[in-house]
Amino acid sequence: MKHLTLPPIASAGQPLAAIDTPALVLDLDAFERNLDRLQAAADAAGVKLRPHGKAHKTPAVALAQIARGAVGICCQKVSEALPFIEAGVADIHISNEIASLPKAALLAQAALVARMSVCVDDIVQVDMLGQAAAQAGSRLGVFVEIDIGHGRCGVTGIEGVLPLLDRIARHPQLEFRGLQAYHGTLQHLRSHAERRERSARAAARAGEVVLALEARGVRCGTVTGGGSGSAEFDFASGVFTEIQAGSYAFMDRDYGDNEYTDTLRFEHAMFLACTVMSTAAKGHAVVDAGLKSLTTDSGLPGIWPPGRLRYHQASDEHGVVHAIDGPLPALGQQLLLVPGHCDPTINLHDQIVCLRAGVVEALWPVSSRGLSR
Repeated sequence: MKHLTLPPIASAGQPLAAIDTPALVLDLDAFERNLDRLQAAADAAGVKLRPHGKAHKTPAVALAQIARGAVGICCQKVSEALPFIEAGVADIHISNEIASLPKAALLAQAALVARMSVCVDDIVQVDMLGQAAAQAGSRLGVFVEIDIGHGRCGVTGIEGVLPLLDRIARHPQLEFRGLQAYHGTLQHLRSHAERRERSARAAARAGEVVLALEARGVRCGTVTGGGSGSAEFDFASGVFTEIQAGSYAFMDRDYGDNEYTDTLRFEHAMFLACTVMSTAAKGHAVVDAGLKSLTTDSGLPGIWPPGRLRYHQASDEHGVVHAIDGPLPALGQQLLLVPGHCDPTINLHDQIVCLRAGVVEALWPVSSRGLSR
């Protein structure tokens, strides 16, 4: 039996219209402007930028951010960090807690070849990390996560922080590096004024812990947190020393629905190219991008440019498109979708097709996709 080989989804030099679909595509010019804009704002504020690798799982993206001045990256899972280390990223913060010895052992091994840190909010986690680092002969940075309003992970106030500091001090191969203070839900508040007010409250809660630590003679070298929806407020807070924004590089539909001023506005740079595969039914067209190509946890994708067509419904392999104004797209026509949520959508794809001026320049492997341990 003849062996069949799947041809590449795209090749350098091809126009956008020649890409096989569904395909995740990146407008490099818009992407690079987004990276430059946030890095310039961070530099102006004297705040470090540590973009989040969970947003893209793609080493080439992280290296582009680091080349512009980012101090390293965040990952959310230990396994997710490995392809980034292999690609040369030397400073990675696991912005999450871990609670098993295999994960702690893997992290301690990674710390032999890269500068690694991780969050804790329980002494059991601290002891696991200390044991693993001692066995590996490595050193791990530890951030105590505090809850500043998100209500997910993290201890509350100075009373929750102090027992963890005492426990960290018992393990000579663990180093207290500071606090993680992240409030995810406020990133998606639509009103600019409400995001500003809620961000100020969150920063104030973090600042209270920093001052309480200083009163006890404990220096908090880093306060890390923030995100794409609150970055401009985090920069101005005087509390955060490091920002963990991720989606700003691509600007999915959900973040695009926020209200912004011109102070720190980003462009849609990532799209899902799809093709109209059926026009047999009256009143709608069907495209070849459904739930196996994009996620709908933050709502349906938009169609780019906006205004004339609406993505109406997603099933496993199909997407139904309605016309708001004018005719439906023709059979075989390519459409560009703006994913509702870039992070899990990217995790569905093996590669990102990078375009400049509508022509394929490169294919970037999504090397950490599926690495959720």
